[in-house]
Amino acid sequence: MNKTNIDRFDLNLLTVFVAIYSEGSITAAANTLHLSQSAISHALNRLREQMGDELFQRSGRTMSPTPAAEQLIGPIRQALVQIQQGLVACTQQEGLDLKGLTTRFRLCVRDSFEGLVLPELIAICSRLAPKASFASMRTPREQVLHDLRSGRIDLAADILLPHDDQIQHVELLSDDWVCVLSATHPLLVEDWSLAGVLKYRHVMVSSREHGAGFEDTQLARHGLRREIALRTSNYLAAMQTVAVTNFIVCAPRRLAAALVAPMGGSVVVRPFPMQFPPLELYLYWHRRVEHDRAHVWLREQILKLTAALD
Repeated sequence: MNKTNIDRFDLNLLTVFVAIYSEGSITAAANTLHLSQSAISHALNRLREQMGDELFQRSGRTMSPTPAAEQLIGPIRQALVQIQQGLVACTQQEGLDLKGLTTRFRLCVRDSFEGLVLPELIAICSRLAPKASFASMRTPREQVLHDLRSGRIDLAADILLPHDDQIQHVELLSDDWVCVLSATHPLLVEDWSLAGVLKYRHVMVSSREHGAGFEDTQLARHGLRREIALRTSNYLAAMQTVAVTNFIVCAPRRLAAALVAPMGGSVVVRPFPMQFPPLELYLYWHRRVEHDRAHVWLREQILKLTAALD
């Protein structure tokens, strides 16, 4: 890889790099960044020239990352998050009276984010802005962006969603997947393998009533499937269920650690024996509140919390 002079490096290219990596294609990256395909292709060519590596190789309709790209994606994502946090922190806060703030913030968050971040967020905000209040709401994924535009919700935390230039977003976290199962599960005395995990019935956690889960989609790509014993929208209920059955639940690693900790050793966490793409969560808000002092302050608290997660 070429030695890159950071003084001459166009940092905008890093956003293009992350979009191509996350979306897996030039077309999807162009849609995400609201740029033309030719602009994305041109940016990728500049990246390749500056980095001295192909970075992505075409495989059918997808762009597969090279080993160099796999090494770069983590540090680049972290750098972009830190830049965003710095920009938020530098936003002028004069005139914002936190002690007198009476705003009711309406958040649309998935169970994976709610259990991981919301309790600590409310604790911090209650201390700093004791008169502010919060509502954690459930909105169908296809309705989230509409509700941000209409003002029904103020912030949303979700996977990467297609959006227009009225919606702002920043990556919150990227998490890998684990299995959670009873501490007395028979699989724990067997060889830990994908075949062993799929031999037992599973709990699926999904906000939707029907359709395949993320794990099922990934398994299906390899011609595999799992048997679902329970479908629920709540990870805590799923954890409590596997504690008293021989079912298995897949969950994001950080969330699993947070929910398992107070369960007294009744469940254990094991790595999922197959490499899945990580769960990537993003924070969304409407452009009209981009510089609203109260909203900037709340986004800053959320970014600080997620950055501090192990």
